[in-house]
Amino acid sequence: MSLKSIKQYIFLIGITSAFLFSSGSDLFAQKTRSKKSKKEQEKEAMADRLFIEGEKHMILEDYEKAYFYFDKAHELNPEAGAINFKMAEILARANQNEEALSYGQQAIKSDPDNKFYHLLVAEVYTKQNQPEKAAEILQTLIESSESNKQYILELASLYLTTQQFDKALIALDEAEEYYGVVEQLSVQKQRIYLRQNKLDKAIEEGEKLIESNPGNSRYVLALVEVLFNNNRIDQALATVENSLKDYPNQGDLHLATYTLLKEKGDLEQASKHLFIAFNNPDLEGQIKAQTYSDIIQKDLKTEEREALLDSLGSIMMEKNPKDAIVYTVLGDRALFNQEKEKALDYYQQSIALKPNDPKVLQGTVSLMFELGKDFNDIEKYTIIGTDEFEDKPEFWFFDGTAKLALKKYTDAEASLKKSLELNNGKNKQLDQMILGQLGDTLHALDKDDEAYEAYEKVLAETPNDEHILNNYAYFLSLEKKDLDKAHKMSAKLVKQFPDNSTYLDTHAWVLFQMENYQEAKRFMKQALDNETSPSGVMLEHYGDILFHLGEKTEAVKYWKQALSGEETSEVLNKKIKDRKYYE
Repeated sequence: MSLKSIKQYIFLIGITSAFLFSSGSDLFAQKTRSKKSKKEQEKEAMADRLFIEGEKHMILEDYEKAYFYFDKAHELNPEAGAINFKMAEILARANQNEEALSYGQQAIKSDPDNKFYHLLVAEVYTKQNQPEKAAEILQTLIESSESNKQYILELASLYLTTQQFDKALIALDEAEEYYGVVEQLSVQKQRIYLRQNKLDKAIEEGEKLIESNPGNSRYVLALVEVLFNNNRIDQALATVENSLKDYPNQGDLHLATYTLLKEKGDLEQASKHLFIAFNNPDLEGQIKAQTYSDIIQKDLKTEEREALLDSLGSIMMEKNPKDAIVYTVLGDRALFNQEKEKALDYYQQSIALKPNDPKVLQGTVSLMFELGKDFNDIEKYTIIGTDEFEDKPEFWFFDGTAKLALKKYTDAEASLKKSLELNNGKNKQLDQMILGQLGDTLHALDKDDEAYEAYEKVLAETPNDEHILNNYAYFLSLEKKDLDKAHKMSAKLVKQFPDNSTYLDTHAWVLFQMENYQEAKRFMKQALDNETSPSGVMLEHYGDILFHLGEKTEAVKYWKQALSGEETSEVLNKKIKDRKYYE
């Protein structure tokens, strides 16, 4: 037998012996291991299917269902990195950070090379206000692979959060190497240098941005601001002038030059740059308007200043005719100079261009009320206000007041109640004003009880409110109701304002209803003497009082005078014709 045949024979004998002498228990163990392996494979397969279901719901943003499937998958395969990662992701989203951290760490344990697992854990640490631990993770990731350099900004941000400024600077430098010169990086570095009182370093960062972005005035202005704030006026001026040499058509830089030269006291040269800037149609009206406003507020009022403002205002309207802010600032100047009609005209031009500036709109409506403009015109602007700012109670108040004056009582009630609802007690002064106007409106709608309830609410807060005391007393007198209360209110007013014809008229009429005709005559005579053109209702009232004192001829005389006035009673003609008093 050959050597090869002998080896094969020995091998076969060994295999056969192993088989023949293996015990029955060993055979059973093999079968058991096989079953166990198969069961494990089935569990893993089921976990995979549950994971896929979870992913589907994750995509649909149904995180509750997604978590349910991931949790079931986790029960079957608790060490799987992907399952733990997804569990951590959902928990982190729900701010359950402790649990998220536990699952995230298990994910890393299962697959230490998966950077996304590390990033999620870093995010959780950040949420837990542990930026140092988050920074350690990012630092390790960045050092482990060049491809992870993209996370350098996040690392720099964490160092800034923990005020590790030296480390932040290193990270920002690395980020600059990776991304190039970027505004975000240079600005952050500049801030750190300024915080560390390293002004020259901060200036270098600003210069770097200017060099990388030639012709972009924004970066020049940013550096000029740093230099100006650190009293380096000459250096700031040189920076601006260097840029203007190559790019002379930069209006904002001419404005900066104007400011710097003015600071140095060179007003003649400063003025030249100011006019160059304002004559530049590309310079935004907003910037010009701000400069214009600064001159109004900061410069002393002189003839020279007023002439300058006149010129600049004309230039703005010529070069920026469609910028609402231009007309707004011109209106502000006119108002500052007490030229209210002129201010109103400018504000209305501003609104025509831009109706959604609440400050301008509110100022316009207030001026129109103050100047006694036609209520139909006022209402046009109050409607703009309620359309543009339907959640602002002020505009509903203005609208209700205008509608009350126009005798649109039902609409006025709706607007005033809307104003009250929106204000909801936040501005107590506005509440008082709304309730006062609402009381007048409700009275006009013959809802007297509701009107008096509104008046009472006002007086509970401001017992000396003139408008409420007068109207409340007068309306009670018309009803001949609670006359003692009406008398107290009207008497309080005439004591405080003895020359106010309206209050004297109200008090006289309360006295008339109380049948105290002599006192009524005295106060009504005072009211008439204080008026150059008494109202029709005052003249009629005086005639009524005289009639009750037996002075019928004089009474008819005053009734006739009342005919040409306003707000007289419907029975005035009948009084004159019959020479008799009618209520």
